[in-house]
Amino acid sequence: MSAPEPTVAPNTWEFLSKPMIAPTGFREYDARWRYPEEINLPGVTALGLGLGTQMRARGIEPVIAVGNDYRDYSLSIKNALVLGLMQAGIRVKDIGPALSPMAYFAQFHLDVPAVAMVTASHNPNGWTGVKMGFERPLTHGPEEMAELRDIVLGGHGRPHEGGGYEFVKGVREAYLDDLAGDFRMTRPLKVVCATGNGTAGAFAPELLNRIGVEVIPLHTGLDYTFPNYNPNPEAMEMLHDMSAAVKASGADMALGFDGDGDRCGVVDDEGEEIFADKVGVIMARDWARLYPGATFVADVKSTGLFASDPELQAHGIRADYWKTGHSHMKRRVRDLGALAGFEKSGHYFLAAPIGRGYDCGLRVAVELCKLLDRNPGKSMSDLKRALPRTFSTPTMSPHCPDDEKYQVLERIVARLQEHHARGGKLAGRAIERIVTVNGARVILDNGAWGLVRASSNTPNLVVVCESPHSEDELRAIFHDIDAFIRAEPSVGEYDQTI
Repeated sequence: MSAPEPTVAPNTWEFLSKPMIAPTGFREYDARWRYPEEINLPGVTALGLGLGTQMRARGIEPVIAVGNDYRDYSLSIKNALVLGLMQAGIRVKDIGPALSPMAYFAQFHLDVPAVAMVTASHNPNGWTGVKMGFERPLTHGPEEMAELRDIVLGGHGRPHEGGGYEFVKGVREAYLDDLAGDFRMTRPLKVVCATGNGTAGAFAPELLNRIGVEVIPLHTGLDYTFPNYNPNPEAMEMLHDMSAAVKASGADMALGFDGDGDRCGVVDDEGEEIFADKVGVIMARDWARLYPGATFVADVKSTGLFASDPELQAHGIRADYWKTGHSHMKRRVRDLGALAGFEKSGHYFLAAPIGRGYDCGLRVAVELCKLLDRNPGKSMSDLKRALPRTFSTPTMSPHCPDDEKYQVLERIVARLQEHHARGGKLAGRAIERIVTVNGARVILDNGAWGLVRASSNTPNLVVVCESPHSEDELRAIFHDIDAFIRAEPSVGEYDQTI
């Protein structure tokens, strides 16, 4: 295979005949491009050939489960990917339209080693990508992605005999059966089910109905134009819509799902959004009573309560803070033998005996219903109020070009470390330490913190702050962190702020 071009002009002979792949699409733990500006169909075929070549080089059995999300171009992307995989001698088991966690489930259900899911996740229309993995329940991390990038961009994909194709029916039904199990609600529960017209609309309402929940549908009809908003339960416009639906219907909570169903967002019975890390603490408290001494992993964007909550401490829970990113978190949960991992973005990694270790928004939805069933006198707002109070920002994302963001972050981290070494303060408080496992999490002497890191999926930095003291301190932390960021002229405006 010849090396793909980084750019080829659309509506040219070359665009239909030569593979084109922008190098920036190979990210830390999956691949994403704007289509067709950054990748064309021959480029996707080259990606499939490269992925198949990587499988063979690593000694992976040449069988893979492949699915696609509900976007109008995802089927074309998947077919181009499948062609490349078959050229590499891989036997493809096509599970059809799917959620990412349904594709991960298919690895277990069909007993195949590898998965490739065509999805742009929560990115808006115009984006495509692939989530892939060779070792269930894990997905490619930085090492595997760098190796794949070098194979594809270096033109090292190699054809091999033995490729084949099979369309496998019934995986969706088996996935829903697995999620529902034999659980049925014993208390009445009314839930707003919000899918933003994305793929989860073909799964979530049916699943909740099956376990005995009264479903209030909110934009659950499939529509790949996303006429209301992009399905992303971390975005305030979707959360505000969920809140309004709760207040209008008197629901017990709202559950929102992103475009490929691996994330879940929560709004309580009072219409207040609960950020996913706080939902994680609520779930961890419940599981701590059932599994005392368990380990929970949280990403660096998450609340400090996993380590400081007295109730978790009373049950001997160990907290581990790790790198943001679904591949990083899945691997960390597996390596530590943790019961669960939690990301502020809404990814939850529930391991045995609760789940299989991969991120599944629908599994989280079922487990939240089970949690409320185990606490019949409690509402979600009650459980939220029972947590120690903290003040936190949403995840804020100032624009920063993909080809500059890591260098920009490196300079910001260096300035923060130099500030700390000189005895500098943040929000008027002494800096206790700076954790640099993923960007810089600046921890103050009262447990407050501010984080800046680079997004692995989009051209942005990521900023999150938390204070156990006050809203004013929270704003002061953000103001001081932002001052370090503003020293970089290539950093643009925030998508949202406080």
